Amino acid sequence: MKHSFWRSLIAILAGNAIYFGVQQWLPPKAQHQPFQIDWGLAVDFWICLFCWGLLGRIR
Repeated sequence: MKHSFWRSLIAILAGNAIYFGVQQWLPPKAQHQPFQIDWGLAVDFWICLFCWGLLGRIR
């Protein structure tokens, strides 16, 4: 149980760091606007999901 918590936390932090690092180069629709549900959240989610899967492959 502890392992999955840490894996998820690292994936979320790494995914958000990657997303907000490259956000300025993304198309306007893929950029998140604060306090709105938009495509930027979906892009951020997929990056976090990719990081989560990558961490599972590394272990």
